[in-house]
This record gives sequence, C-alpha cells and structure tokens, in this order.
Amino acid sequence: MQHIESPLKICLMSYRSNPHCGGQGVYIQHLSRALKALGHHVEVISGPPYPVLDKDIPLICLPSLDLYNPNDLFRVPKLSELSNATNLIEWLKVSTMGFPEPYTFGLRAYKFLKNKANKYDIIHDNQSLSYGLWGIKRYIPTTVTIHHPITVDRRIDLNAETVFWKKIKHFRWYSFINMQKRVARTFSHIITVSKKAREDIVKEFGIPIERFRVVENGIDTDIFYPIPEIPREKNRIIVTNSADIPLKGLSYLLKAVYKLSKDRKIKLIVIGTPKENGSIVKLIRKLGIGDVVKFTGRVDNKEFVRQYAKASVAVVPSVYEGFGFPAGEAMACAVPVVATMAGALPEVVGDAGILVPPADWEAIYKSIVEVLDNFELAQKLGEAGYNRVQNNFTWKRAAEKTVFAYRETINAYH
Repeated sequence: MQHIESPLKICLMSYRSNPHCGGQGVYIQHLSRALKALGHHVEVISGPPYPVLDKDIPLICLPSLDLYNPNDLFRVPKLSELSNATNLIEWLKVSTMGFPEPYTFGLRAYKFLKNKANKYDIIHDNQSLSYGLWGIKRYIPTTVTIHHPITVDRRIDLNAETVFWKKIKHFRWYSFINMQKRVARTFSHIITVSKKAREDIVKEFGIPIERFRVVENGIDTDIFYPIPEIPREKNRIIVTNSADIPLKGLSYLLKAVYKLSKDRKIKLIVIGTPKENGSIVKLIRKLGIGDVVKFTGRVDNKEFVRQYAKASVAVVPSVYEGFGFPAGEAMACAVPVVATMAGALPEVVGDAGILVPPADWEAIYKSIVEVLDNFELAQKLGEAGYNRVQNNFTWKRAAEKTVFAYRETINAYH
C-alpha cells in the first residue's frame, strides 16, 4: 500500500517582505501560494513592509517602529512607543547607524511563537537568522532559507567606498552579520536557492555543505510571459534595477549605454526610481545621457510585462546575485538576456543568454551590440530563455523540493 503523507502546518517568517522591490517579498508571496496549492496549510509572519498574499493565506503582522519607511524615514518615535524594550533597542540601533530589523523581528517572533508549539509542524525563516530563532527551534522544528551570504554585500560596498568614515558606517550597518553567522551554524538543515549561493555560504559562514538543500526559485509565468502582438522597439534596452548600491552594477550598464549612444539612437528603460541625487543620478548627469535613460517609477505587473515586450534586450549587470530574478523574468518574457557571470546568474541563464565578466562595462557594451545587430541571435536567445524557465524554474517545483526539505528537518528534530 502506498504511504500518503499528511499535509503540513507551515509557518513562513520574514522580517521584511516588500512586495514591490527585492527578492524577499517575491519569495514569500510565491512560495506561500505554491505550498498552499500542494494542499498544505500555510501562514506567514512578517514585519513591515508586509507581503502581498493570496486571500486564503493568513498574514500575521508583527509591527515594528518601521523607521526605514520611505514615507516617514527615520521618524522620532513617541515616548509611549519606547516604553517597549524591543522598540527601544530598535530605535537605539538605528540611531547609531545599525540595522536592527532581523534582530528585533526575531525577538517579536519568539514572543509570539513560544506558547504555540503545537500550532505548526515547521517554521521556515526567510533569512532573518536572528537570535530569536534559537528559542523558537527549541519548541518547533525550524529551517531557514539563506539566499546568499550578506558578507558579499558588505565586501562590495566597502570596496566601492573611498571615504574612511563612510567605510566605518558600512561596518556598523552590517554588524548584524555576526549574529547571522552564529545562528546559521546551529541549523542542521538549511535551504538555499543556487549551487553558487551554497558554495559561498559554506565558505563565508563556515557551515558544512551537507547541511544544505538547494531549492531554485521559481518565476511567476502568470505574470511574466511573451506578448507577440507588441513589436520590439529597435535599440531599446531594459534593466529592472534602479538601486544605487554597488552590488547591482547599474553604473557599468550606464557606461556601456553612454558608448552606445555615440553611434546609434539608443533608449534605456530602467524599471524603478533612482535615489534622489544619488550616485546613479550623478553618473547619468556626468555622462550626459539624461535624454537616453528613462526611469519608469513603480509599475504594476501589466505594465511591467509590456515593458519587457517592447525591449530588444534585457541586461542584468549585477556584481553578485544569489539567484537572479531579473534574468529569469526577462527570459520568461522571451527577451534576449545579457548578464554577468556574477554569483548564480550562470545557473539561471545557462546557454540561453550572453554571459560577460562582472564589473566590465566594455564587455556589456559589446554583447549588447551583438544582440541588437543580429536579429536571428536575438530570436534564438529569446526562445531558449523562455524554454529554460518553463523547464527549470517553476514555483510548483520549488514548493515540492521545499516540502521534502521540511520533512527532513521534522524527522531530524524528532
């Protein structure tokens, strides 16, 4: 007789889950939906900003001071708010240039869960790696996803900074990494999203490789898909990152676009909004390409996929990626991709795009020219990328592999 395993009661935890930018909100939204579709009961615990979930998935909000809210950035809390010890810790750490959210979220999550040992079969933490997890995993089987080691972000930021006091500021901001290293080493089962991420976490955090389970992310093909009836515009480039952070490598693409603009009428569409008077805006001004670069601001999914449909090529210029959603989303829309060989991008792109060395604007320039000037190559890459996503990167597949990792964790706990 075939053994049928019972559905699991799953709690996903994420210290912040912005649905409009960053991979954490995307991960929580789509993994929760895919786990629910497999027949499991799923609840999500999150700090602000909160994720967008299906209506049948309960969201438990753990409010914080939310001091990074762009609509009220670094506000001064009320005295009544600071009477709460966790709030006071959060405010003091932010006031001294730290990033306390993973730590304080863990304290709030522990307080919420410590008397709920029978409510869930498994707790799945989304990279908070906070001290609170030490307490939680005493009562409930717990696993974690580490998307990539944040030590890489710190190293890239420090290398890009030339002002000494700003280097000190970066060290302070990334001080939570020591906590994450200590906590991560206590877990018997860890999920990560690529072989490259696993390799880097093993090296950076000093964790044995046998503790890891690689579960590749999915791409939401209900959102990202080709629209053949919209013609691609000649010499139109799309990039889905407007951030100033060196990790995303937008500055290298801008330098390539500057050279492209010298001998052809080029257009770069940047999905997002730049930081006001930040390094990206300053570089655009310095290069004199303000009439070539267009920032879309925040766009809804319908407009997002239309922008992909009109693009001749998508570029992912990152210096590091633990997975690489932008590459997968472009491929799902059958847009030819030029991406760096940074982090896990070669695992996502494979032979379905052109890969170039990271931080090499000239290589980006040459590869964009190759795609723009070769219609047959562009068609071939677009079709190959679409097929690769359909065959390898679905959320159903990700959920099935995640559930297997859950059951391993539960068995080891008991």
